[in-house]
Formats: sequence, C-alpha cells, structure tokens
Amino acid sequence: MRTDDFSQAPPLGQATAMFVGATRYRSPYDIVVLSLTWFRLVRQMRRMRGYRWHRVYWQWPFTLGTIAFFADRDAMLKFARSKHHRALMCWVADHGTRHATGGYIRLYTADRDGYTNGVWRAEDEPMAHIADFSALSTETAGPPVHRKAAR
Repeated sequence: MRTDDFSQAPPLGQATAMFVGATRYRSPYDIVVLSLTWFRLVRQMRRMRGYRWHRVYWQWPFTLGTIAFFADRDAMLKFARSKHHRALMCWVADHGTRHATGGYIRLYTADRDGYTNGVWRAEDEPMAHIADFSALSTETAGPPVHRKAAR
C-alpha cells in the first residue's frame, strides 16, 4: 500500500535520514585504539533524540563501516557534531595516514512516500499488493503487479 504515513512502522521505518560510511584503518592495533572511543560514541548516539537504528559492517582487511538511521537530517547532523564523534573523526583524519588510509561518508534522505502493509499500515491493516509498480524515470506509469494469466 502506498503511503506517506509511517507512524505505525517500527523506528527504522520512520527514519528519513541515513548515514553510510566506512574507514580503512592501517592495522588491527588502530582498530583496538578506535574501540576505546567507539563504544562511548555508540552509547551517546543511542541516547540522542532522533536516533533510530545502526549496524556496523566489516570488509577485509581493516575496513569498518557504519549504516545508521535517524528521524531526520537535523538529528543526523547533530550527532555528527557530538563530542565523541568529533573526537573520533579528529583522531582518524588529523594525522594524515597515521591511523587510517581512507574513508567515505554518504548521507541519504528518504522519499516522502513509500509502502506499508498489515500492522505497520497507519490507515488500516490490510495485507495487499499495490495494483501497479512505481514508475521508472522513463515511464509515465508502472506495470501491473499481477500479470494476466497466459492462455
């Protein structure tokens, strides 16, 4: 069901801002040193207004990344200014390649409209398909979800 009301969705489904980032550290030692600040940073992030959810991922050999969701862009940017995040970013970047050899951050925002079904639908609780897929940028209308049966 297409909707713009996500009030019944879980916290992650209510988020409208997403952070994706990763840092490639120089060595396992740097990752251990990172953990001294990292756990405080996560505790602070979870307590902040607007935090919704996060996960950490790892890529060989020394890359750690984070995917985090926030209620809105302002909540996400306020977290970026927080004490422990600021300390961590200064530690990573202020010494050239001493602790890390690369990193990136991407910020995303959710479209106003999306889809909900069943208990997460605010208007009512049907479990049903939408009639048509959303249109691609090259289409004026999407194709029907259900295809006509072949004869």
